[in-house]
Amino acid sequence: MSDNGYILLVDDEPAFRELAGGWLRQQGFRVKTVGSIDEALEAKKGQGQPDLVLLDLSLPPYFDPQKTLLSMPEFEGCPVIIITGHAQRELSLQAISQGAWDFIAKPVDPDMLAVVVRRALAKTRLEREVARLQGSATKSGADAYIGISDSTQRIRALIERIAPTDVRVLVTGPSGTGKEVISRALHDLSTRSKGPFISVHCGAIPAELLESELFGHVKGAFTGADKDKQGLLKLADGGTLFLDEIGEMPVPMQIKLLRVLQEGSYYPVGGRSLEQIDVRIVSATNADLAERVQQGDFREDLYYRIKGVSIETQALDTRPEDIPTLLQSFLSDLEAKQGKRYSLANDALQWFRQRLWPGNVRELKNTLESVAAISMGGQITLAEIQLLNYALEPDRPANLVTEPAPGSASTPVNLERTLDEQVQALEISLIQAALIKTEQNKTQAAKLLGLSRQGLIKKIERYKLEA
Repeated sequence: MSDNGYILLVDDEPAFRELAGGWLRQQGFRVKTVGSIDEALEAKKGQGQPDLVLLDLSLPPYFDPQKTLLSMPEFEGCPVIIITGHAQRELSLQAISQGAWDFIAKPVDPDMLAVVVRRALAKTRLEREVARLQGSATKSGADAYIGISDSTQRIRALIERIAPTDVRVLVTGPSGTGKEVISRALHDLSTRSKGPFISVHCGAIPAELLESELFGHVKGAFTGADKDKQGLLKLADGGTLFLDEIGEMPVPMQIKLLRVLQEGSYYPVGGRSLEQIDVRIVSATNADLAERVQQGDFREDLYYRIKGVSIETQALDTRPEDIPTLLQSFLSDLEAKQGKRYSLANDALQWFRQRLWPGNVRELKNTLESVAAISMGGQITLAEIQLLNYALEPDRPANLVTEPAPGSASTPVNLERTLDEQVQALEISLIQAALIKTEQNKTQAAKLLGLSRQGLIKKIERYKLEA
């Protein structure tokens, strides 16, 4: 089961700790239960800062702002939900005034507990992401891969874990989803960060020139080779070589690259002296290399050499919750470059959120920059989007859109619903549409949605859609 967040439950009733803790674990949360504030402090030392604290208001010494987790520097910045009895409403409100995020009354309804917890975690995650983006206009390392979706956070965590190693990495996924951003992040966080990062697009260089570009050549090796030339492999020595779209590499070059990966050496074109190098190889492709191996277009031995660890990026349509965060980051970059303040009107934000973006993050960024270039007052509106002849009708079919289509500047954002509620509503609509389209075939529906079959089944069970 996926880890949806780490929750610390502080309550002196063993039965409640067991019941509430068990229920939250069933929902995919990682839960630590303790019976006192002292035990909570010990738990933090052993397991780190929780994403959320559930705190019994009746816990001795009862509610005292000076003696609860609300005022302890060890838990600063950690949201706290108060668990209270019906007769303690005034104390609950006092707790909120002291910094608690919300309160929930005993006896606790399990479904309501899950809703409150998810809302708190979603809000906290968004706030942390916005604060992280505002903290630096220039993003590096794993922070450069932007978003709040589960898939984005998993990729960031994986980057941080494998970057310090020398394991080879294969980044796969649709074009425009940030494969080079991930590759640069792996370099920035590695022990090679002070060395060069060299990028080469294997499909953009003619096959007859690719060998010379990678390995270099000696004077007289071929017509026009009037002097020695270092190849990109040598230039990347001590650093990282990023082979973009490696699936486009000609088979003869695949054989020569395999020797480099096996032995750490190569001959320049026309040369007789063996060159030794120390380079980390990170590769990327939007093709299915396993399928190309089956077709004979890609060498199987090279495939397994470059595939030390695989990182798969997701199309933007499968993670629409990342769109507002990406837009905010791009606007911050524009502000840093141009010294001009930018913002998105509600109607423009809705338009960006309801587009399908077949070009993914790259298309989203280019579109935003184009519209920002003609923005007169700094606030980007739907009318300015229309000036560039973009279609104003949403790309998503009507049965997949949970909010009214933005047909005019007066279209409001539904602030009565939380981000978590709107994301869940969108997920439900997408799942229902996929199941209808595939006549309830969960395997095919999962493929349409970019999920595993087991992941889809879990969502169906969570949202009670089986009926």
